[in-house]
Order: sequence, then structure tokens, then C-alpha cells
Amino acid sequence: MTRQELTEWNVGENLDQIMNLDPRGYGVCRILYEGSREYTGKPLTINGGERLIEKVKAKDLVYIMTGFVLSPFMKAETDGAIGAVLLARALVHTMGAKPVIICPEEAVKAIAACVRTAGLKAFENVDEVMETDSSIGILSFTKDQKEAQRDAGDMLDRYKLPSAVIAIEAPGANEKGEYHNAIGLNVTALEAKPDVLFRMLCQRGVMSLAIGDLGNEIGMGTIGAHIRKKIPYTDREECRCGCQGGILADTKAEHIITAATSDWGCYGLIGALAYLKKNMDIMQTPELEARIIETACERDLIDMNGPGFQGIDGFGVEMNVNVVRLMRSCVEYAMEYEKTGEHWFDGVIKKNY
Repeated sequence: MTRQELTEWNVGENLDQIMNLDPRGYGVCRILYEGSREYTGKPLTINGGERLIEKVKAKDLVYIMTGFVLSPFMKAETDGAIGAVLLARALVHTMGAKPVIICPEEAVKAIAACVRTAGLKAFENVDEVMETDSSIGILSFTKDQKEAQRDAGDMLDRYKLPSAVIAIEAPGANEKGEYHNAIGLNVTALEAKPDVLFRMLCQRGVMSLAIGDLGNEIGMGTIGAHIRKKIPYTDREECRCGCQGGILADTKAEHIITAATSDWGCYGLIGALAYLKKNMDIMQTPELEARIIETACERDLIDMNGPGFQGIDGFGVEMNVNVVRLMRSCVEYAMEYEKTGEHWFDGVIKKNY
């Protein structure tokens, strides 16, 4: 192992641990991490960052799928949407990529406002994104299961294949074709169906990465056997709608990141990109994090607990800002210490770390 490899590994370990802090104390994120880490075989954040750097080049399309609509509020949630915007921003700054966020209609205007808060241009048209620097696309995807196949096929016919498809807190159907919320209720009619497009892209060899925090999100079928054993409502017959499929999403991804909230997993991935590219501008500042949460909530995205609370998955602005601040500090410190800690690196490597 080289000094660089040693540092990369431990930066990844730090980011993985921060994104899996468990303020709720109920252990779900650590259960998920056990399975996703065994599957990946290395820190999830560094693996994701390395794969994106390997696959995504300047002017490449990247599809980012997100967006649960929450009942009874009938509004899209902040978790996933905020991470999608910040990851899209990171891909623009890292590779000069052309990200397109695919979401339910309810989230389009709010995500566009968040993109502008992040300092980039927002278009509801892929062609304009391809022609405009520092821009992000936002497209709504159908909720109609019959139309989903056709609309996904139309996208594949109209645009070149993306170099990567990323799902962040995006609804995924179970093996029966039904979509569920976290507590086992059927929400098929509420949710967009981007997993249909996700499957098609995977079948065409597009690199896929999924970020989730429970099991009902696109890509979590990757560690499905592990999830069914240990996460409530995921086993067959455990959901509350009678479909006898459980809430576990049936879609699988090539790479996976699990975290306490999907957005924290996304921030860990962004931190890994910043470290691997040695450029802290890739990762949002705490101040930008706070502004984007504020923008999202002002534009009608909601926390999982409903309107009136500015936060992500029940965690307020301060908690999210502190997660970002800690991740940035760990990445910055590692980048600096590489220049001064030679005697420690060499000694650890000699001991066969």
C-alpha cells in the first residue's frame, strides 16, 4: 500500500462513518452499512468517487434520479432532492459533466430554484443543458406505470446514453411492481417511476450508483437479502397493503452507498470527489448547505415530518451544516497532512497496514 492509497482509504472510512452517524439511535443505518460495505469491499464514498471519475468525462450526460412524494402532504421531500442538486454541482465542477435531474413533477420548480441558489443555470430541457456551460437539467418523469416504459424508451431514443445513472432517495418498486413508503403503506399512485429508466440504462451497460437510507429506494435490491433479514417492512408479507412483496425495491445497482439519510450519503460522495481531485470547491460550504435547505423549504419541498420544519429527514439545518462542516474538515486536514506526516505514513506502511 502506498501513502496515497493509505490516505484515500482512511478518508473514505472517515466520510463513511460521518454519513452513518445515528442520532436517532435505532441502528438502521449501521445495519445497512454492514451489508453495503461487505458488498463493496472498501469505503463506499471513495469507491463511488473513483468510479465516477473513471466513467464521467467533460460534456457527458449524467442522469440523477430522486424524489419521493410524501402522503398525506402530496409534496416532494427534501431528502434526495437537495443531495441531487449538490452532487450535480459537484459533477459540473469536477468533470464539466452535463447532469440531468429526473424527479416527480412536484419537485421540478423547487429543484430549479436550488440549482440557481447553487450558482448554476437550470433548464427543463436536455438540449439546452448540452449547449450551455455550468448548467443542470431538470425533467419530470411519469407516475403512470403504463406510460413509464414508453417514456423511458423515448428518452433513450432521443438522447445519447449517459455515462452514469445515479439514484438518490428515488422510489423503487418491489418485486410485485408496487411502491411503498417507509412504514409499509402503498404509495404507487403518488410516485414517479424512474426505476423503469434506471433498469433500461443498466441493461445497456451504463454505470449505476444508488444511494439510499432504508430499502425502498432504487438500487437497494443490490443488498436485498441482507435488508430483508434485518430491516422492518422489507420482508415479503411485511408491508401493510396486502401485495405480499414488502417495501424492498427490486432494482439493483452496480455500486451502492447507504447512510443515515440519503443526502448525507451524497455529501460523503461529494467529499470523496473533493479529496480525489484535491479541490475543496467541489464540496458545498456550510453556508451553501444552509441556503439550499432554506430555498428548498421555501419552494415547497418538505421534511419527512411535514411542512413547517426546515430540515432533511427530521434533522434541522444546524445538524446538516455540522455534517458538512465535519466532512470538509476531515478532507481538508487529510490533504494538508499528506504533505507533513511522512514519518507516520512510512511507519504505518512498514507495519503492513
